[in-house]
Amino acid sequence: MPSGDDPGGRPLTERGARTRERLLAAAREVFEERGFLETRVTHITRHAGVAYGSFYTYFPTKEAVFLEVADRLFEEMTDHALVPSAGPGPADRVRRANRAYYEAYLRNARMMAIIEQVATFNEEFQELRRKHRASSVGRSARVIARWQREGLVPSDIDAETAAGALATMVDHSLYLWIVQGSDPRGAERLLETLDTLSVRALGLPD
Repeated sequence: MPSGDDPGGRPLTERGARTRERLLAAAREVFEERGFLETRVTHITRHAGVAYGSFYTYFPTKEAVFLEVADRLFEEMTDHALVPSAGPGPADRVRRANRAYYEAYLRNARMMAIIEQVATFNEEFQELRRKHRASSVGRSARVIARWQREGLVPSDIDAETAAGALATMVDHSLYLWIVQGSDPRGAERLLETLDTLSVRALGLPD
């Protein structure tokens, strides 16, 4: 559902749009505090300072507001792909993309933990997650393919598979380190290792 419409597809007034944004902001804070399963619509409306019935003017269910919160988060999280065509060399762009993703993950660590939980049982959410991942991996794959045409990456590497594998490595490593707290040795050491593995896997000149 477009963010400027109510559940019936009607455009929102300016006041209605502000109320909807308040509900979204409140929903995220409540989800982060209580988790998805323990959150109730009453928790969200109370936190937003709006009447209980107002929630259903903008969202049909708790799941719907969670999906939009997650959709916005994914937009921010996947904005790290190797998109810019100008700037530093390929190896530096890989490092910058990894750093940007790490910083976004750190900002959104609580929601990322909840997302991992919801992904185990909500099919609509799983589809949303796949859509954003495919978009991000696809952008990175196109950059890798261009580097192959420029002779910077070996031609026998499948660009799409490589982009997906590297994204999975970085994403799961950060989940274990930030959410699970499994690497006590420090972020910089982890990031340098991820950078080195990514650059060498692509055969990029350092």
